[in-house]
Amino acid sequence: MSRKDVPDLSNDYNGQTVLVRRAGQGVVRVILNRPAVRNAFNAEMITELTDVIAELAATKDENQMRILVLEGAGGHFCAGADLNYMREQAKSGEPQSLRDARVLGTLFFRLASFPTTVVSLVRGSAIGGGFGLVCCSDVVIADSKTVFATSEVRLGIVPGVISPYIVRKLGAGKAAPFMLSGERLDSTQALQLGLVNHVVDSADSNVLSRKACEVVNQHLKAGPNAARRTKELLRKIHPLPDTGLFEFTAVSIALARCSAEGQHGLASFFDKQSPAWSADLSADTFGELK
Repeated sequence: MSRKDVPDLSNDYNGQTVLVRRAGQGVVRVILNRPAVRNAFNAEMITELTDVIAELAATKDENQMRILVLEGAGGHFCAGADLNYMREQAKSGEPQSLRDARVLGTLFFRLASFPTTVVSLVRGSAIGGGFGLVCCSDVVIADSKTVFATSEVRLGIVPGVISPYIVRKLGAGKAAPFMLSGERLDSTQALQLGLVNHVVDSADSNVLSRKACEVVNQHLKAGPNAARRTKELLRKIHPLPDTGLFEFTAVSIALARCSAEGQHGLASFFDKQSPAWSADLSADTFGELK
């Protein structure tokens, strides 16, 4: 789907992989709708979500587009790339891999540069690209059992096009430990890092919705134009990636995916095996020196 094919989003929209719901007062819900695969990305979802975000960003009446609420259908936010899409990417050569990376990079750039407040409601998993969506959001509300990760390095690849937004959100010092290890973070850790703004108890299925309403109502107290101008200020003070960095991150993931290590890591993942480099030290390795 190209942008010209996106329907009039002044009304509700039922796409193949994305739903749009008008909640009133200029609040628009954008819902990732592939619950059977934990809302994991495939090529269609990446294109459709990018187009929907671009269309909403172009809304001329600021009273019709004040707050974008991003969420996932079912019990998960977004589990990154789905297996079939990953297999296709693993088989593609470097030119196609680079094209795919640029397309995905465009999605994150458009979300990060969205002109109004973006609130993400996160539950279940926010892995890889899902983690990237979180980092492109202004406000993040997560339930207490959400798992966050940039697990790419464990597959022998890199968190290429999402990395500028992770570092922009958290700073290199906080981002480096989990980006370099691929370890998972729970909601408490995400809150401590500043990745998440609010954590709610997952035992109550309605508490995330109630907290979302509370947070959105706070943002509806802001003047629509003032909020837009404040987002412009934030982008000027802390700029988004420029063209050179955008291309560098796309090339990084394309090269990693086509490398021997990347191919081995992805094949091991598909076969549910540990890659050759995975290792553990004994617990007493760093004991007292004798």
